[in-house]
Amino acid sequence: MTERTPERAPSSPRRPQTVQLDETAKQIIEQLQQDGRRSYTAIGKAVGLSEAAVRQRVQKLLDAGAMQIVGVADPLTLGFSRRLMVGLRCEGDLERIADELAELTEVGYVVITAGSFDILLELVCEDDDRVLRLLARIRAVTGVVSTDSFVYLKLRKQTHSWGTP
Repeated sequence: MTERTPERAPSSPRRPQTVQLDETAKQIIEQLQQDGRRSYTAIGKAVGLSEAAVRQRVQKLLDAGAMQIVGVADPLTLGFSRRLMVGLRCEGDLERIADELAELTEVGYVVITAGSFDILLELVCEDDDRVLRLLARIRAVTGVVSTDSFVYLKLRKQTHSWGTP
């Protein structure tokens, strides 16, 4: 029997639903977090299941939207030296504004919030000149009243391991 690697999850966002993870599901996810290309056979050996059982479990987790299998690039090694969070104060239709901002290539994260800001964006840019041009575009979006920028000086922690040990 040939070894298979996990298939990529669809890229479209799904509506969140609560999924209860048993210890085996958590172990499978943890294996994939260590190496998203790890074969079902190797995962099975680590968690005590057959290749077929792992394949079924992974597919159920993907179908439920409990996880995605994606490649995560490191912006710094790819020449993107500026990362920043931008807080926006807005008026009008927040969902329309968020959708418009989500179309910008450099925007990797868009969230509508409660509190001091209406929308938060995470930007990844090549350099300060690109940051300036992008901030001008963001400020020109109808409904954006003001922005506050928070340049990342050093990233100390970034995790994708929610719900696993």
